[in-house]
Formats: sequence, C-alpha cells, structure tokens
Amino acid sequence: MRYKITFVAGLAIGYVLGAKAGTARYEQIARTARRIADSPTVQETAGVVGAQVSSAGKAVYGKVSEKIPVSSVKDFLSRPTEEEKAEMQNAGLNGTGPSGRS
Repeated sequence: MRYKITFVAGLAIGYVLGAKAGTARYEQIARTARRIADSPTVQETAGVVGAQVSSAGKAVYGKVSEKIPVSSVKDFLSRPTEEEKAEMQNAGLNGTGPSGRS
C-alpha cells in the first residue's frame, strides 16, 4: 500500500511540475491537492503513520542498542577492530611492545 501511495504522489507531483496546461490547470490541481491534504481523513492517517514510524524507530533503536551497547558514537569508534585486537595479542605474545622494542 505504501508503494502505491508513493507512486501516486510522485505521479501527481511530476504532472504538476511538468504540466503544459497553463496556470488555470495548475491552480486547479493545487487546490485539489490542498483540499486532499487538509482532509480530516488524510490528517488522521498521517498521524497514525507518524506514530507507527516513531514506535518502529524506538523498537529498532532498542534492538540495535542491545547488539551494540555503547554510550556514545565516540566510544564505539574508539573500540579496536578485530585486526587491531589480533595485532595487540600478537605483540603481547612475542614479547615486543607497541614500539617494536623488547
């Protein structure tokens, strides 16, 4: 359903922007679009969809924060990668420090 609405909206916008029918036709289309957008049914549907998107976003955030428990992006980016972890372990095993000296 979402794809149909998106397609129809894109079609309408494309027609309005590309129409060669003149100002009168443009004004007629614009009035109809405003009337539809101001419709209580459309407003109610937009509110419901907005609430669903918000709750879905919160659910996704909860699931992601379970998988990646970080307090900030800075903490996440400062974590060593798997390769860096392996290099640190190898450096500790062969007796050399980070500078390559014993």
